[in-house]
Amino acid sequence: MSSADEGTRREPMGPSSRALVAGHGDFSAGIVSAVAQITGRDEVFAVLSNRGLGADEIERTMRETLLATGARVIFTDLPAGSCTIAARRIQRDRHDVVVVTGANLATLLDFVFHGEVPPVDAATHAADKGRASLTVLGAPGAR
Repeated sequence: MSSADEGTRREPMGPSSRALVAGHGDFSAGIVSAVAQITGRDEVFAVLSNRGLGADEIERTMRETLLATGARVIFTDLPAGSCTIAARRIQRDRHDVVVVTGANLATLLDFVFHGEVPPVDAATHAADKGRASLTVLGAPGAR
């Protein structure tokens, strides 16, 4: 990997990563780093940043990463973001791939802790946990 690529993409963490986390800037590397710090598991996710990549490059890199790791789950940061659009394109011919958008730390932690179930089932459970983790704290109008 050239030094120009270092900010764009981090190599998959292992040949058996269960999922790919993709997003803007350092989102994927940062959130996967937090998961590893909490769980001690750094082999579960491959990461991809869209920084400096066009739509075709994101899709190509995603496809390569899925093939290299065997992952069938893609977590993305934004429902209509470039990584999600690329992932949806991949789903057109890869019916075994699922996409979870709006990924947060609770989502990824739950996915890691359900390593004994098939990745697609773990992704569905993780998405439910991620949605449930969103909470507004404090009284309306409080300062």
